Amino acid sequence: SSFLTKVVLALKSCLLISPYWSFLATLTGKEALTHFPSLGPSTNSAQGKVHMKQCDLLKLSRKQKRLCRREPGLAETLRDAIRLGIMECQYQFRSERWNCSLEGRTSLLKRGFKETAFLYAVSSAALTHSLARACSAGRMERCTCDDSPDLENRKAWQWGVCGDNLKYSTKFLKKFLGQKRIGKDLRAKVDIHNTNVGIKAVKNGLKTTCKCHGVSGSCAVRTCWKQLSPFHEVGRLLKLRYDDAVKVFSTTNDAVGHSELASPQRHSHSTKHPASPRATDLVYVEDSPSFCRPSKYSLGTAGRTCSREGNCDSMCCGRGYNTQSRLVTFSCHCQVQWCCYVECQQCMQEEVVYSCKQ
Repeated sequence: SSFLTKVVLALKSCLLISPYWSFLATLTGKEALTHFPSLGPSTNSAQGKVHMKQCDLLKLSRKQKRLCRREPGLAETLRDAIRLGIMECQYQFRSERWNCSLEGRTSLLKRGFKETAFLYAVSSAALTHSLARACSAGRMERCTCDDSPDLENRKAWQWGVCGDNLKYSTKFLKKFLGQKRIGKDLRAKVDIHNTNVGIKAVKNGLKTTCKCHGVSGSCAVRTCWKQLSPFHEVGRLLKLRYDDAVKVFSTTNDAVGHSELASPQRHSHSTKHPASPRATDLVYVEDSPSFCRPSKYSLGTAGRTCSREGNCDSMCCGRGYNTQSRLVTFSCHCQVQWCCYVECQQCMQEEVVYSCKQ
């Protein structure tokens, strides 16, 4: 797919720094939840000043800050992308030992774990998705609906079928992040690869949707547009990629004379030598910790709720779990009343909660 502290400082010891790394690294930090001043109804001059202030609040490189200032609506879109990425990450890992908590991310981003790979992928995916949606929603001044053939923007707005502009989104994102090849640095190659996996996951969910127009529902005229899948589908795909992530190392390709990623888990058809990971594989360079006990990477699993029939044994790392009963209130016996509201009673029931022991 971010900005209010320089998490980039924590990365200097393990990878070559560029504006790209600075932005994506901070994208996954806890400061992403900070609220920006709202634009609200105001004059163009006042809105412009607020937009400039929003850009200044983001810890961006000079180039990124210039791009942000020239693109009204971008700062808000970046903020939306941050929230989207964090919420989806926490949803996908809600039942895992590492639950994508905000604590420990600075240390996590220093390493080459599978979890680091997912953070880069889900962050770039959230950025791509949010930018494309912002274009079609009219929140960005320099882009609008997707430029599909035979789909004029003005008519698209009239029909209400403005397509998500993924083409502009990916082009702008590469310019904004400043992706480029970075020598023989293994971590840099790994992070670029995982970032591109996130972008590809969004592209994978791009569908063509059509709407018919005509007398009595006939399809005399058909309007088609591009539409992105809900981000939950992107998150689910990336979680599957995480589960099947590939461990890699750096090897020299004699044919082209530079280093590239290779995996002992994959072999080429012609030889027994390791082959490159697929473009859709999430890749990592070192095994993850257990995340069972508090560390600089996470708070551990003590006190986490779990499912006795599902994940308590794994989540609690063999320490066992506590059982607690509590009364919960919920709406029940709901009826639709004329006109026009739903009336419910309040019921109570006993609920059993399981949580990991210390």
